[in-house]
This record gives sequence, C-alpha cells and structure tokens, in this order.
Amino acid sequence: MVARTLLKDWTTLRYFFHKHKQIKNIKYVGIGVFTSVMVYSTSGFKVWAAENEFIKRFMAQPITDIKELEREDSMRKKMELLVMKTQADFCKALESLEDPDHRFKVDRWTRKEGGGGITCVLQDGVVFEKAGVNVSVVTGMLPPGAVQQMRARGKSIQEGSLPFFAAGVSAVIHPRNPMVPTIHFNYRYFEIENQDGTTQWWFGGGTDLTPYYLNEDDVKHFHGALKAACDEHDPSYYPKYKKWCDDYFFITHRGERRGVGGIFFDDLDTPSQEETFRFVKSCAEAVIPSYIPLVKKHKDDGYGYAERQWQLLRRGRYVEFNLIYDRGTKFGLYTPGARYESILMSLPLSANWKYMHEPEPNSKESKLVEVLKNPKDWLDK
Repeated sequence: MVARTLLKDWTTLRYFFHKHKQIKNIKYVGIGVFTSVMVYSTSGFKVWAAENEFIKRFMAQPITDIKELEREDSMRKKMELLVMKTQADFCKALESLEDPDHRFKVDRWTRKEGGGGITCVLQDGVVFEKAGVNVSVVTGMLPPGAVQQMRARGKSIQEGSLPFFAAGVSAVIHPRNPMVPTIHFNYRYFEIENQDGTTQWWFGGGTDLTPYYLNEDDVKHFHGALKAACDEHDPSYYPKYKKWCDDYFFITHRGERRGVGGIFFDDLDTPSQEETFRFVKSCAEAVIPSYIPLVKKHKDDGYGYAERQWQLLRRGRYVEFNLIYDRGTKFGLYTPGARYESILMSLPLSANWKYMHEPEPNSKESKLVEVLKNPKDWLDK
C-alpha cells in the first residue's frame, strides 16, 4: 500500500515539475505518503497540496488545466468535472467487486485537433470480462458529414464546418457471468458556434440494461432507480424517455430491442441550461445504485456451457446495434482525429453468430426474446 501511494504521488510530482518549469533552485521535496505533495523553494514556500488532492478525485489528470477548471464556472467546465467524477466513481465501484489483481488500465490521450480523453478499460477480470468507461473532452471543427447527421435529426445548424465543443462520459460493462446483465450509459454536452457568433447547446444521454436471462425483480429495481432520478425534476420525464429508449435501441433487421431499456434522450435544450445540467447530473448519479446491486446479487450465480453460448449470441446482437445503428459510434467515426480504440471499446471480447438460431419454445431464453420484441412497463402497478 505504501509503495503504491508513493508511486502515485511521484507520478503527480513529476507532472507538476514538467508543468511548472519556471520553478528553480528547489532544495527540498517532501512526499506525504498519506496526504499529498509539498514543494519547498529557496524563492519562497508554496504548497500545492490542493492541486494534488484535486487530481486524486479522478482516474487521471483532467484534460483542461486544473486552475482553469477551478476558476471558471462555465457549462463546459461544469460538464467536464461531472464526467470526470462519474467515471472515477463508477470505476471504483466496479473495482470494489473485482479480484484485486484486476484493475482498470487508465489511458489518457490527446488529439491534435483539440482536447482529448481518458479511457479506462478492465479486461479478462474474474467478475468483468470487459469493462470500459470513457471520458472525452474535445474541441475542433465539426466536419460536414457530422453537420449533415445533426441536420437530419432536426437540428437547425448552418452548412459547412463549424467550431464545436463536446464533453461526455460513456460506459459499457460486459460481465463474465451470464446471470449479470450488461449496462450501458452515456451522458454528454455539446456546443456549436455558428458563423454569426451565436452558440447552440444541448445535452444527451441515457442508461440502459441488457440482460441475458430475464429477472423481473432486477429490471424493476433498475427502472425504479432511473425513474426516481427523473422524478426529482419532472414526473413526465421517465415515461417519455423510457419510450424513447425502447425506440432508439431497436435492432430493425432483427425486429427486437437490444435490451430491456431504461431512459434515453438527445438534443435536450430546455427548460434552461442549468436545469438541464442538474437533470443530467441526477441521471449520472443514479447509475451506481441502479446497477451495482445487481452485480453483487448475481456475480457468483452458477451457470453452464449452454448459458455461456446464449450470452455470446446475445452479445452478437449488441455488436450489430452498435456498428449499424448507434449514432454515437457514427459521430465518433466521422470526427477528425477520432480515437478508434476508445470509440469501439463498447464491443465485447467475445461474441458469436449462429445461423438461423431460435431459442426453444417456453425456455428462459425465449422468455427474454419475447420481452425484447414486446417492451413492457416494468413499473406498472
């Protein structure tokens, strides 16, 4: 434990000296194993403990300069802090259930066009076969292809390339045990600067569940947590965004949904920027209580070869949706300087496709397919 703490503090210290090259004549460097880093200079005494503690809240150094994040109160900065915290909280919650020898690989990256991201991936774990939690905070010029995609869904955007800002967090968790469902969530904020100097902004996001075997109590718990988050702001949100989720995650060529739904919304720019941000924040904070109890409940359940094969087949359906229909994947691939490893992190390590496969009538597998073809109201009294 001490060695790990020393290593973590030394990494932060090395970053600090690289960033503050103007500091010279340093005589003493003290590393607080259980607190933070202190730097003593002949030109004066300064303590950067607050900056170090700020970094420790996240999985890696934020994309935007820390002082700028702390100083400014713009929606860009607020959203970056939210997605960073959401990523760190969720990764830590997942690691608490995983074998200690399996931890997230943290990959901080930048793009020459502007901004960057932090990709956290845990692979081949005992509980999680593949878990990916990605943050991106990017700026640049929106290419014409992406503009056309947005205009096609009703956004009033001028033609041509436009300056944009986007910040978001997304995660897909593929558990090893088929009795544990897969979860996906994504919360994002977007700004476009028009040629006349005006700015357009909107939020999008959602959380949805993809079980391999249907446990109605689990689905009700999941939907209940999301409804509670929605109801804090407007009781009309949950039924509206639940239906939107069922419609969005529809695998058209299969005639079935990807999973048992949740909530989904996009292009949200009312009632106000601050109120919409608070709603998105509530939804992001509902992820852990909606999902972690399900993992704890089923991670040690027994299963056999047949259940594993069914899980792999359903993962094939997951891949089909993400590569053919998902707007986020398409937008990422359209964006200049796209980081394909991060965009495709949602794909499972293993999946399969069986020719003309149909589950046995009245089986547990057919019970799931029936719900995927005919969504239901899980919270209907």
